[in-house]
Amino acid sequence: MTSAIGLWTLVRFVHVTGAVLWVGGQLALSWVVLPLARRMLPEEDRARFASAAGRRFGILTGAVFLPVQAATGWAMARHKGITFATLAEPGYGRTLAAKLALFLVVLAAAAAHGRAYSRGRTGTARALAVASLVGSLGVVLLATGLPST
Repeated sequence: MTSAIGLWTLVRFVHVTGAVLWVGGQLALSWVVLPLARRMLPEEDRARFASAAGRRFGILTGAVFLPVQAATGWAMARHKGITFATLAEPGYGRTLAAKLALFLVVLAAAAAHGRAYSRGRTGTARALAVASLVGSLGVVLLATGLPST
């Protein structure tokens, strides 16, 4: 009996797990943690809590999520034979290019959200958080259209 779990299955698993943790973390913060904080904490504690939670999530994103996603994504693309030229080709190339472009937009929105929140622009920060979350779900949708490597 041979094992169906090879190196590329493990690389893809790590990549998908990283995405799950990042998008799942955004969903958990947005739909569970912060709404409860708004209801249960006094305003001054709520702002401090939201800031600390966002900062910690941002640090984990920069220190763990981004390096893991970049390394595993690059490795899978290289294994699949993807070049800059193939990103313009129909099918896999264009889907991957769209996923990467949307991912960059999501990262920019997430970074702008942090800046807006730190400057007290709560309406702008909330809109950017929603844009980042919706974009993240779009990245996941595009990723599901890519065949395994």
